[in-house]
Amino acid sequence: MMRTLRIQIARNPLMAVGVVICLIWFSISLVAHLIAPYGPLEQNMVNRLQPPSQTNLMGTDQLGRDVLTRVLYGGRISLPAGLLVIIISTVIGTLVGAVAGYAGGMWDELLMRGTEVFMAFPTIILAMAIAAALGPSVINAVIAMVLVWWPNYARIVRSLVVSVKSNDYVEAARALGASDRHILFRTILPNCLAPAIVMATLDIGNAILLFAGLSFLGLGADPSTPEWGRMVADGVSNFDQWWLSTFPGLAIFTVVMAFNFVGDGLRDLADPRVRKARG
Repeated sequence: MMRTLRIQIARNPLMAVGVVICLIWFSISLVAHLIAPYGPLEQNMVNRLQPPSQTNLMGTDQLGRDVLTRVLYGGRISLPAGLLVIIISTVIGTLVGAVAGYAGGMWDELLMRGTEVFMAFPTIILAMAIAAALGPSVINAVIAMVLVWWPNYARIVRSLVVSVKSNDYVEAARALGASDRHILFRTILPNCLAPAIVMATLDIGNAILLFAGLSFLGLGADPSTPEWGRMVADGVSNFDQWWLSTFPGLAIFTVVMAFNFVGDGLRDLADPRVRKARG
């Protein structure tokens, strides 16, 4: 598998670029406290709203805080938030979809009708409503996003389980006396996870973007927190100071594009027709 992945990265330059950018941002987030020139909450009102200079490479905000420092620290919130949303959503959606697809009948109807209730609303609108009801905070924004994101995985996993459970090797496992739990989690699910993993990789960038959007609207991180969406919102309030929103916006852009590149590469890797076409 790892050899196939290395070959795919070598044949897909965009995937390689995406992997490199993701690794760079995760590394920056881990060592932000070592490379940041100032503290993320350190204020200097004398130098407020200063453009990029040798002292402050990305300028300062309305409270004199260094924008570069806050961008570096912002990855510690936005990246884990996006990953956490996708991981939890994938687990919940996979379990719901697997049980619905395998059990069928009443359980299928009950679980999938409940899933459709969440899918009946636009994702961003429902996330905003839930986050507003829970109150603005990073944790509440993550909870709101999980509640609107898991149905996508439930639907795709359910359809995969329905198609796989009629295969001969599943019938063979049942004939050998395997329990339903063993058949579902040991025989069926391992053959359904690849599409869900590809979908999850593509969704990480979207989750980071949605989290930034909630923070931008005041439904995520509080104003003092160095978070990219919150920083972009501060830049809108001071539109003449272009650097306030440009640099955190570029951070969001690069991360989202990087995960999209990686997800596209994994999707090609999971598609035998694409692999065959590329030789």
